[in-house]
Amino acid sequence: MLWYCLMKVLVTGAAGFIGHKVAERLLKTGNEVIGIDDLNDYYDPKLKQWRLSQLKQYKGFDFHQGDICDRRFLESLLRGAGFDAVVNLAARAGVRASIRDPVRYLRVNTEGTINLLELCKEEGIGNFVLSSTSSVYSMNDVPYSEDLRTDTPISPYGATKKAAELLSYSYHYLFGINIVVLRYFTVYGPAGRPDMSVFKFIKKIDAGEPVPVYGDGHQKRDFTYIDDIAEATVKSLCLQGYHTINLGNDNPVELLYVINLIEKSLNKKATLQFYPVHPSDMKVTWADISRARDLLGWTPKVKIEEGIERTVKWYLQNRQMVQALREAEE
Repeated sequence: MLWYCLMKVLVTGAAGFIGHKVAERLLKTGNEVIGIDDLNDYYDPKLKQWRLSQLKQYKGFDFHQGDICDRRFLESLLRGAGFDAVVNLAARAGVRASIRDPVRYLRVNTEGTINLLELCKEEGIGNFVLSSTSSVYSMNDVPYSEDLRTDTPISPYGATKKAAELLSYSYHYLFGINIVVLRYFTVYGPAGRPDMSVFKFIKKIDAGEPVPVYGDGHQKRDFTYIDDIAEATVKSLCLQGYHTINLGNDNPVELLYVINLIEKSLNKKATLQFYPVHPSDMKVTWADISRARDLLGWTPKVKIEEGIERTVKWYLQNRQMVQALREAEE
């Protein structure tokens, strides 16, 4: 399935890891992108500013700092502006952090989503893409298919994302908005999130610092490269109706294997520091991506070995900036 039509798209979380790559892909294909982000300090905003600096090179990009929970701010941007689509990538991320501050996660991930859905209804914006997460699957058997139960999340993060999914379905049913819910699986790559394992491992191994590993390191994650994620997200804008789609690499690998790949790319040995497994951590994540193949004509192209190589290369090119970033919370 190809995506031909040019659109005016609101991308929330545009300074975020996935948001900036989705915006970039849209801009490269001639679309107009209005990006918003609150530039919060969950991790060092300097990295978000770096991502924005890449986007501001495109003439079709316009950025506004603001919060999706601020209804007046959203109204000032969307009223009469003629948007064709909203891609909601703004969220409070992080499973463990959501346990410490669940109210903030509820506010942003759920209240923020319904603010955007209300304005889509009022402004006649017919296409809405929602970023969701593999965390909604909880302790199901792998591989995770979209038809599995998702009503037993084991973190406030997963619960608030599931709530956003349900609200989105309601707006599709009641108001006919085309909705695509994308469940992302462990996204990594250049300019990634500093609180995520790959970014953290690269930075600490290069600096000669101990690498924290929770559990025995044999837990598996379906690491998915950012460019593959951005491609599928943009393709999803052409779908009609309501769809929930897994976006993963369909190839879970152990954390210790990823650490070994980073060691080889940096030509440095890691010092591992093991901690007890966290109760909110899943032993394995693995996406069944047959629906993404069928609906989007999409399969991931970048294998973990190549993806880690590209990510380390970006890190080495931007080492001074990355090493100066404030340490991210877990």
